[in-house]
Amino acid sequence: MATLESLRLSERVFVRTYPWRRIDPVPWTPLAKPLSACRLALVSSAGLVLPCQEPFDHRVRGGDPSFREIPNDADVRTLIDTHRSHAFDHSGIATDPNLGFPLDRVHELAASGFVGSLNRRHLSFMGSITAPGRLVRETAPAAARLLVEDGVDIALLVPV
Repeated sequence: MATLESLRLSERVFVRTYPWRRIDPVPWTPLAKPLSACRLALVSSAGLVLPCQEPFDHRVRGGDPSFREIPNDADVRTLIDTHRSHAFDHSGIATDPNLGFPLDRVHELAASGFVGSLNRRHLSFMGSITAPGRLVRETAPAAARLLVEDGVDIALLVPV
């Protein structure tokens, strides 16, 4: 994670003046069953895509609010970093995409019985959405509907 001092002047000004949104109260639902009986889905903002998928569009003003479905059996090593932000060092994710999309790690959790099962698909968003209106109104509810339809009990959110 970048420190404010490590950012370019234009990025520091942006971060200091951005009208950050607050969600109050924070939506929260307690688990109705143990983790060992839950179906888990990954939801990451690392902007990773499969080679056969369109990259996130850097030209979208305010950030590309779309998402990509990543199948549970995908090889995490084939994921491509298409995140638009230069405010963090991408070399870690390039070395090990599990840092931004820990698919191998959640497979280990399921194999050990810590979580009951993994969903058939996981979701990849691009972070750095500076104009989140469309994401909040359209994309996030559509993504949530997919996970509800799949019977997902918990989502592991991986913010990047």
